[in-house]
Amino acid sequence: MSKYLNEYKSKLRTADEAVKAVKSGDWVAYSHFACTPKVLDEALAKRRELINVNIRATCAVHPVKVAAVQNNNFIYNSGFFSAFDRQLHDNNSCFHVPGLYSEAPINIRQDNAPSPVVAMVITTPMDRGGYFNLSAANSYVKEKCNKATTVIVEINEKAPRCLGGNHENLHISEVDYIVEGNNEPLPEIPGHAATEVDKTIARLITEEIEDGACIQLGIGGLPNIIGGMIAESDLKNLGVHSEMMNDAFVTLYEAGKITGANKSIDRYKMVYTFALGSASLYEFIHDNPCCASYPVDYTNSPQIISQNEKQIAINNALEVDLFGQVSSESFGSRQISGTGGQVDFTVGAFHSRGGKAFICLNSTKKLDGKIVSRIAPQISPGSTVTTPRSMVHYIVTEYGKANLKGKPTWMRAEMIINLAHPDYREDLIKAAEKMKIWVKTNKRV
Repeated sequence: MSKYLNEYKSKLRTADEAVKAVKSGDWVAYSHFACTPKVLDEALAKRRELINVNIRATCAVHPVKVAAVQNNNFIYNSGFFSAFDRQLHDNNSCFHVPGLYSEAPINIRQDNAPSPVVAMVITTPMDRGGYFNLSAANSYVKEKCNKATTVIVEINEKAPRCLGGNHENLHISEVDYIVEGNNEPLPEIPGHAATEVDKTIARLITEEIEDGACIQLGIGGLPNIIGGMIAESDLKNLGVHSEMMNDAFVTLYEAGKITGANKSIDRYKMVYTFALGSASLYEFIHDNPCCASYPVDYTNSPQIISQNEKQIAINNALEVDLFGQVSSESFGSRQISGTGGQVDFTVGAFHSRGGKAFICLNSTKKLDGKIVSRIAPQISPGSTVTTPRSMVHYIVTEYGKANLKGKPTWMRAEMIINLAHPDYREDLIKAAEKMKIWVKTNKRV
């Protein structure tokens, strides 16, 4: 570190000094998820003289201060909504950036996305080679920094150092300003207790997984619960190629289920692009050579994903219609999350030799005090179709699973209605008849 100490000192600034780099009309890129900057965000929010500064973030898991500023000072944009982002969206203070997660880096490189003028990112302290590690959010942060005119790092001594992979570090020569942060532990995301419905869905999926399979778990409570149940199974020699590293993978590893020995690429490595979960998860990934942090255009590339045999993709949905269309990110016009990597892994897992892509959901939900079916005749008006019917492989509810690939509309309708709660099936059949996707040979389920 002594070789770079003078350069470090010359670039060291307070947060208030560093954010002076931002000018009215600039686009500012924040790092992602648990690594959303806090000290720099608070300092930037104080600059009320700025006008129309656009912030681009992804799934901030703590309140973003610039978004709370009213008037036209800041416009906050998120590529995947967290609970905080949803609240801001409800107050017209957060806007969604649609897109496939895997394509974010190329959108930046090809100037499809607005180029950031300033990048503000959480990192670990500088190592003796002059590198700052991007910690639990590799994603497409390096691409943002490559495009930015000014790069500011916010050092957090509690951030885990995540080994790569590639694009997991910034060299001091690529950094303009250094801010020593508050060193708070990364935000934790609480787990969810498994319901009997969750356990049933998990069992149905676990039955489809073979020894040596390579696992992806999407964001949300149900994929985590499924991971925990896999840990209780007899499966062995599993691998990991996932966009997200979560606590379920730690449970699987500690249960001896994960070795990575059967992976076709990155053997013995647990591959991911971001980590989100508990303090135990962050401790697990810190300096752990069995984990490999990669940028999202590697982890989520369908071509890369498909190279691992028996790739299993497990993701959530909010609603499925009788054509097999999947909505996973919005209720009507209310944005809930984002496309994320669901499409990427659905395509990649299907094209993997022996691979399977599961989209799972409870058959019902509570809405305005009433129980309603998540299996609908058509996607609710205004809701986003996340995964088109042509790409869907398996749909799973507590009532079963259906492989929709290669099936005509009348057959799909029957299979999907079989996944609905029995109380709603007769109405769904009537809807299918009106939609001309029901034939006389269909079973009255």
